[in-house]
Amino acid sequence: MKYHCRRRPQERKMSVPTSVSPPLLVSVAVMTMMFSGLVSVAESAIGVNWGTISFHKLKPSTVVDLLKDNKIQNVKLFEADPLVLRALMGSGIQVMVGIPNEMLAALSSSPAAADLWVRQNVSAYVGKGGADIRFIAVGNEPFLTSYNGQFQSYVIPAMANLQQSLVRANLAGYIKLVVPCNADAYEGNVPSQGAFRPELTQIMTQLVSFLNSNGSPFVVNIYPFLSLYGNSEFPQDYAFFEGTTHPVIDGANTYTNAFDGNYDTLIAALSKMGYGQMPIVIGEVGWPTDGAVGANLTAAEVFNQGLIKHVLSNKGTPLRPAVPPMDVYLFSLLDEGAKSTLPGNFERHWGIFSFDGQAKYALDLGLGNKKLKNAKNVQYLPARWCIANPNRDLSEVANHMKLACNVADCTTLNYGGSCNAIGAKGNVSYAFNSYYQLQMQNEKSCNFDGLGMVTFLDPSVGDCRFLVGVTDTSASFRPYQRWVVGCILMLWQVWAFRV
Repeated sequence: MKYHCRRRPQERKMSVPTSVSPPLLVSVAVMTMMFSGLVSVAESAIGVNWGTISFHKLKPSTVVDLLKDNKIQNVKLFEADPLVLRALMGSGIQVMVGIPNEMLAALSSSPAAADLWVRQNVSAYVGKGGADIRFIAVGNEPFLTSYNGQFQSYVIPAMANLQQSLVRANLAGYIKLVVPCNADAYEGNVPSQGAFRPELTQIMTQLVSFLNSNGSPFVVNIYPFLSLYGNSEFPQDYAFFEGTTHPVIDGANTYTNAFDGNYDTLIAALSKMGYGQMPIVIGEVGWPTDGAVGANLTAAEVFNQGLIKHVLSNKGTPLRPAVPPMDVYLFSLLDEGAKSTLPGNFERHWGIFSFDGQAKYALDLGLGNKKLKNAKNVQYLPARWCIANPNRDLSEVANHMKLACNVADCTTLNYGGSCNAIGAKGNVSYAFNSYYQLQMQNEKSCNFDGLGMVTFLDPSVGDCRFLVGVTDTSASFRPYQRWVVGCILMLWQVWAFRV
């Protein structure tokens, strides 16, 4: 029975069409990586992915305080955001910083470009009192099937150039290069038959050899939710850790959850290449709370708590007993309301915290706190909302709703969403308010040709929350703009250097 866990095709989910996805990190330190051939388990630690594709951004310093209050000591970033890296300086939090796929071509073709990237995005922040950068993620899911090999040829040359840049910067012994891979990089009807896709055999052989020679782990993203979402025949209980009536029998081994089955499929694939003991990091894993059937608070809490308990038990998997993943990053820390919804409306609702740093449910991260602690000192806009004017005929409201939802986030209104059942007038009010808050409560943004009105009474209904925006707009560039500008500057400086 073939129950795969796949990340849906996409790059980092940006509001501008262009990654990735999108992690609670359970880190089990490795005393000796590959040099002894054995993985020695030490103490566990927990961290998360921190994505920033949001209309309502908290100050980076507020998010760092949120991490520290929850005793999270590891964080994974999808880009080298200078505001975020500066906020992490002196925090003691270990960082994996990412490079967007679109930058791989420049980095693969120019050692000078790699030197410049390392100098601007790593060297500038590390050192005494700096950011504790431990990993650089070279691209994100660059071998995804839907990319049709678009980034494939750039990965190894980019890694080679970046590795030499780290050597020249005297950082190679401390900072490791990794490549987060989608689980569609390998396949198998049962875990023991796991193998990398035939067209990836050569590049995966090169990648795994590179990782092994430099003491780096293999990073993979695993999403049982997406298996359930995309396959009506996928057993629901197999996606969780509570036991299943549909186990997968693989010879002498029995799999009761999709995570272990997928993980061991990768181990089998690595073993076929002679690297069966390579440390593995789960780059992304999680469960959304809204935007689709099955995406809700209860399911997310059950999955994430089950994952934490399972990993911290050190039980391991049938093919790697008593050795859990080196790191397991939960996707994600905060909701990101500006992400692409191409894979599904749930893409904006993976956070264990809402966009404003408020815990969605009681989650024990295994770090001493029995539940999540909310962000402190969040600066909100005034407590007012934009709703449909009850005294106006709404028969001509369709175009206004379309305008509002094309700009703001209305994903909770769709089938399976938390606001799906609030009625037609409620839908209009939700759309109007989402737009109004995005426009920082500008008075004109609640006009809608007289169909909207401002209220000071919270219109939230049950689990359907009408948000109030936050005042912080500290990010001067959206992520898409940052990496485009950064790439242009990098290429220009490399050209100038050559001239």
